[in-house]
Amino acid sequence: MSRVSTPETPPRSRLVRMAPRDPHETGRTASTLELFFDLVFVVAVSVASVQLHHALTEGHVLDGLVSYGVVFFAIWWAWMNFTWFATSFDTDDWLYRVLTVAQMAGVLVFAAGIEAVFTERDFTVVVLGYVVMRVAMIAQWLRASRDEGPARAATRAYAAGIAVVQVCWLGMLLLPESLQLPVWVVLAAAELAVPVVAETRGRTPWHPHHITERYGLFTLILLGESLLASSNAIIEALHDDQDLGSLISVAVLTVVVTAALWWIYFWPPHHRALDGRLSRSLRYGYAHYFVFAAAGAFSAGIEVEIDALTGHTALSDVGASFTVTIPIAVFVLGVWWIAIRDVADRVVNTVLPVGALLVLCDPVIPVPVTLTAVIMVAIVVVLVLHPPLSATRPPRAGRRHGPGAPAIPGGSS
Repeated sequence: MSRVSTPETPPRSRLVRMAPRDPHETGRTASTLELFFDLVFVVAVSVASVQLHHALTEGHVLDGLVSYGVVFFAIWWAWMNFTWFATSFDTDDWLYRVLTVAQMAGVLVFAAGIEAVFTERDFTVVVLGYVVMRVAMIAQWLRASRDEGPARAATRAYAAGIAVVQVCWLGMLLLPESLQLPVWVVLAAAELAVPVVAETRGRTPWHPHHITERYGLFTLILLGESLLASSNAIIEALHDDQDLGSLISVAVLTVVVTAALWWIYFWPPHHRALDGRLSRSLRYGYAHYFVFAAAGAFSAGIEVEIDALTGHTALSDVGASFTVTIPIAVFVLGVWWIAIRDVADRVVNTVLPVGALLVLCDPVIPVPVTLTAVIMVAIVVVLVLHPPLSATRPPRAGRRHGPGAPAIPGGSS
């Protein structure tokens, strides 16, 4: 049986043995350090959303989406790596805190280089900031590897794998600009492969309620960013004496849609999506990239829509509307696929994907109302009338439960 460590009285004046924590620990919640860590990522997400807004408004749709996908991958992956490591090995002593702050410093460096990725396709600063974050994680994994437990082989594999990939990231900067993006795709795949390989060498424990709480908190941050960005854009438009009625309609749309996205995300019991199977764990951990990226892009889309109303965008009205409806549809479909479809009845499993498709097509559907807001409200009504299925529902054939199920491979990366 794994030895466990449960910090109770931070901060500590001495180092604590970094042993695996009990995955069944009662009352496990996000720490203040984890919340502080999340706030730094608000800066990076905000900068990425602003740059996406500028790219879309200027009509550079493909370049903007590619650049956004690149930088958001690094944001999401660094955040997820720390989150899963913390659920397994958080000691909250002074060295753990210092290394976490070092990762936060890397996030700020990374954020400073995001604009250059969008405008010049220059990866230098973002790669340097990313490597700072990852080197701090290597130190954390090496420290965890000192424990003589069943997770030791996995922790060493994590440290070695992450280190090799970081050397490759630095080497990418030496390549011609035309080769950097294709190499980026290869190295991103290598990052994703590290947890899969490491977890075949040992098991790292994870706390399903703690993990899902952390994902939920980051979702709230992203949705809050959408409200803030849209509010600032509306205020700026009002200063230019723009039509108040149109801006009010955008404000109502933003509030209604954001509230509906929140309702949809938190409707299912997310911890039930982590039943121990490899495929389920990968689906939950990795597919959140699309949910998070869509939430961040939604704020950019609202700002583009305001630009369209005020005549400050190169996009057509239909094109501007798609910058709003596509992120909404991706978010809804992502949450449905990750956490809803296995705990919902046939009605919910029909309404959500169909509703997402209708939202996606809203810009080309000739109706005199804001169809997106109506659809999102209708989805929420359906969710109210059809709560998640009971946890006593018989599992699907082939599903594995209990302590013999494999640990999540992406869980501690």
